[in-house]
Amino acid sequence: MTATHPRTTASADGATLDGYDDAVRHLVDTLAAIDDDGWYSTIEVVRPWSTVNPRLTGEFSRTAAIRRYLCRELEALLRGGARITVRPARPALAFDDPSFFAALDEDRVDARSKKLFLFGPERMQLSVDRLGHYTGTPAAAFQRHVLFTNYAMHVEAFLERWPEAVRPDHDVQMPAYHHVLPDGDGVTLVNIGVGPANAKTATDHVAVLRPDTMIMIGHCGGLRNHQQKGDFVLATGYQRFDHVLDEVLPLNVPVIPNHRLNSFLLEALEEAGAEYRIGTVHTTDNRNWELNQKLTLAAMQTSRSVAVDMESATIAANGFRYRVPNATLLCVSDKPLHGSPKLSADAQTFYETSKRHHLGIALAALERVRREHPGGLPSQEIRSVDEPLFGGPSDT
Repeated sequence: MTATHPRTTASADGATLDGYDDAVRHLVDTLAAIDDDGWYSTIEVVRPWSTVNPRLTGEFSRTAAIRRYLCRELEALLRGGARITVRPARPALAFDDPSFFAALDEDRVDARSKKLFLFGPERMQLSVDRLGHYTGTPAAAFQRHVLFTNYAMHVEAFLERWPEAVRPDHDVQMPAYHHVLPDGDGVTLVNIGVGPANAKTATDHVAVLRPDTMIMIGHCGGLRNHQQKGDFVLATGYQRFDHVLDEVLPLNVPVIPNHRLNSFLLEALEEAGAEYRIGTVHTTDNRNWELNQKLTLAAMQTSRSVAVDMESATIAANGFRYRVPNATLLCVSDKPLHGSPKLSADAQTFYETSKRHHLGIALAALERVRREHPGGLPSQEIRSVDEPLFGGPSDT
């Protein structure tokens, strides 16, 4: 049976508009209507000023989940004088369609052509569905700023601060909690649990929503003698022993946190009077690395690592891959090299004294981001030579 072609289309010419809000709203409402009709949509952008890529098109789906992002990008292009058209592309594929699975392969993308958006419609469709499954909350509830944790203690502190937060109504693998503000300007906290596989799963799908920031606020083992339990670690680099992204992001590619976001976190630490170290975080996929120490200890010493965990480098590497500004602020919960392992008798006291402090420092940094960079953080360090138009500079 052939799907009926919807007649829903919309267009706007930035060169002739007096105001942009209504035009942008009409464009994104049209995208949503095409979704509702069961079709993928096409966005066509014509930039008369570009001598290299004047006309770009891309296919989209589940656009309600990235409405805020689309509004920002489309408005910026219209203000620059672009002409934008939205129309139906093709019937959306069912999840059980064999061609849907094939379309998810990132290696199939033609790297020679300039893209409009980083992801195809099938990937958007899958990620929006998976986020609902894994986090227990709709993808549209995710806010511009996303925090990841590996402990429920941060969830407790989050809900103490915002008891009205959107939350799951049933048990899920990686529950998410959303302090919702207008235009998605709030904060989302996702408890990803332990390990790089979970960290990759979460960030693979969150990246499709195009958040402004991702910050890991988990626990770590402190590797330096003078560190104490409860001290903080602000990552300036990572040693990737997590292995889950090695095939798609080689280990010889440097991965660093966003400079501006790290600066805000550093200033928040100073203002809070917190004890902290900055340096390299060693991320491992072996929770019991202490049982086979030789290679791991040699790597830690060579890299001058100040902390060990199981998620931070994975989140940072996926942030780099998918162009999401990110940072890591960890709290020392044990000192495995100095006779101070994490013991159950100490854990509850440590959790109660650190959880609010840790969350508060991260939130203070995000408040600086909102105030000083309402349109998103500068992120040249994660941009590519073939950067998609959405999220990149408008003159390429």
